[in-house]
Amino acid sequence: MTDSEPFSAEEIERYARHIVLPEIGGAGQQALKRARVLVIGAGGLGSPVLAYLAAAGIGTLGIADDDGVSLSNLQRQVIHDSETLGAAKTESAARAIARINPHVVSRRYNERLKADNIGDILASFDLLIDGSDNFDTRYLAADAAEHAEIPLVTGAVGRFDGSLTVLKPYAMDDSGKPNPRYRDLYPKAPPAGLVPSCAEAGVIGPVTGVIGTLMAMEAVKLITGAGAPLIGRLLLYDGLGARFDTIAYARKV
Repeated sequence: MTDSEPFSAEEIERYARHIVLPEIGGAGQQALKRARVLVIGAGGLGSPVLAYLAAAGIGTLGIADDDGVSLSNLQRQVIHDSETLGAAKTESAARAIARINPHVVSRRYNERLKADNIGDILASFDLLIDGSDNFDTRYLAADAAEHAEIPLVTGAVGRFDGSLTVLKPYAMDDSGKPNPRYRDLYPKAPPAGLVPSCAEAGVIGPVTGVIGTLMAMEAVKLITGAGAPLIGRLLLYDGLGARFDTIAYARKV
């Protein structure tokens, strides 16, 4: 794929609503087609992320998840369905992506990301999206993305609320100061058992769609250069109160 490779007539029609946007245009759509995005988790957050990025025309989508599709997933993990119960989530998600957009290449990583494998996997991608459900993976993803010097979009949900932010700690802000790290926002993980899992506390399905869709939007912005990404800002969503709030945070050391 080169910068000058033209879109087919089918692609032009498919992406017409993007191409007419001055902030995206043909150049932005070409950037989306060249992009290689790794998504950690094909669950509640990963589902809308993968679906919208596939529809948007991301050239390569990596899917990292070591779990299988279960019936209790289907209330919120909308990239899966009853026909894929028991299948690996990576396989189920790849099937859905192919149905949404045959121009997208899916790469499946049916394994849990760890310190000894995330670096090699991430080397094939230029943007990381973390939709995992545990702090160990979140810290791992943040460290790996910083080491690889690629942007990270990270989000989390619980019950009726959620949050997301964008991290580029290897770069400087407009004032010449280093952008914040994940640990500037969350210095250390909470004690085990303090934050209940979704299985324990529950989660309303649409809140994963809200946060996951916003994560996909941040990815599109990062790839195309449109707008201002959520760097140094944590976006909070209160589903019951129908309210969004933004908290600014900065590099501490």
